[in-house]
Amino acid sequence: MRQRYLALLSVFASVPAMALTFQTRLESIEWTVEGDKFECRLTQPITDFGAGGFVRRAGEQATFRLTAFNAMIGGGSATLLAAAAPWQPGRGDINLGSVRIGSGNVLFDTSQVQAGRLISGLLDGRSPVIRHSSGDGRVSEVRLLPVRFSQAFNEYQSCVAKLLPKNFEQIRQSQVGFSGEGLDLDARAKAQLQVMLEFMKADPTVNHIELDGHSDNSGNRLTNRDLSRRRALAVMEFFKANGVQESQITMRFHGERYPVAPNNSAANRAKNRRVAVRLERVAPTEKATPQVAPQITAPGSTSATS
Repeated sequence: MRQRYLALLSVFASVPAMALTFQTRLESIEWTVEGDKFECRLTQPITDFGAGGFVRRAGEQATFRLTAFNAMIGGGSATLLAAAAPWQPGRGDINLGSVRIGSGNVLFDTSQVQAGRLISGLLDGRSPVIRHSSGDGRVSEVRLLPVRFSQAFNEYQSCVAKLLPKNFEQIRQSQVGFSGEGLDLDARAKAQLQVMLEFMKADPTVNHIELDGHSDNSGNRLTNRDLSRRRALAVMEFFKANGVQESQITMRFHGERYPVAPNNSAANRAKNRRVAVRLERVAPTEKATPQVAPQITAPGSTSATS
């Protein structure tokens, strides 16, 4: 291990001539792990520059993010490398493609594929390197070192295991389907709603649910309207049975009026038999929405309420 550390001290030998390199001294290298149910971060501070590390949101794979205190490197694009370790002669750097440098404190987020390859490289003793060439030929490099990465990565994986199944953007709107003239929630529908419930429990600011019931055109207008109402009620009852207050739910039903697909096949009609569920953040000072809102009326139609 001591030989590896000594070899790291010669890392500048692989840097292009006249390059300005940012990296933390070997004895000061640290990886920090932070996170909660919504996001996990594994970060290495970079002396006189900023930080680099991995960010994984609930429901997604990790990306690699580079942040800077100031505009330390210019704009444009840079090359991302998984650089070979000096103590492993004969191994070349792995070019992971380019990244676009931004103008704010967050210089870039890589793709999930690039981040996955950087993690594999770090576990194999490679260094993430960002190499940027300016228009006048000057080269800047930002380098992270793999020292103590494996231990920190295990801690990061423990954080990842506690992430919610999905993030807010992924679950804020969902379509719950129904088979035939059925009114009961099947296992798939309950699983969808359970994910939403889990998020609401973790984030109390998500405190309101909008339900819109729909049907296909198989029955007459009144029958379809009643089916859409009862399906929306089934979803409402599921939420109420799991601790959501009725005052937090707004329900509407529309019958066959708003199809998402033409009712010209069994597959399309199945798409139209649905309850649209939308989660919202409603500030306490906002006027509470009635539990059951009037049915939306299309232009030229006769108004109907629930």
